[in-house]
Amino acid sequence: MLVLVKANVLTVGLEGRIDALEGLPIRVFNTPTGLEAGRSLKNENVNSIICSWNLPDAPNGRFVKTLRSAKPYLPVIVVVRAADPAQEIAARSIGAAAVLGSDESDEVFRRTIAQALGIDDAVKNEKIYAIANDSK
Repeated sequence: MLVLVKANVLTVGLEGRIDALEGLPIRVFNTPTGLEAGRSLKNENVNSIICSWNLPDAPNGRFVKTLRSAKPYLPVIVVVRAADPAQEIAARSIGAAAVLGSDESDEVFRRTIAQALGIDDAVKNEKIYAIANDSK
């Protein structure tokens, strides 16, 4: 099956959630820290960022806040600590395209990201294709 890449996505601090993005028509660049993400932003053509609110080198959303002021046009999806309304409110207040709790299921995580990136139709088409080709 040929999949056309619809977005180049930089993930920051999401090592445990990368598998949930499998099958989406996106190219993923993964970095564990804000410093490495900054380098990737200079070297890669990135359409969107999925980022943890608390990074080892940028706690309390410092990376996200800096990114939003430097590149306000770049959609940012933020993953906050589960059941932490203060982090969710802070992420929404700086204009995150979507905010997800760290305890969200892979299906909710994937669906929310697809909707935020505007690739929801591609995911639906993939499911239709899988059903149509289920002749084995």
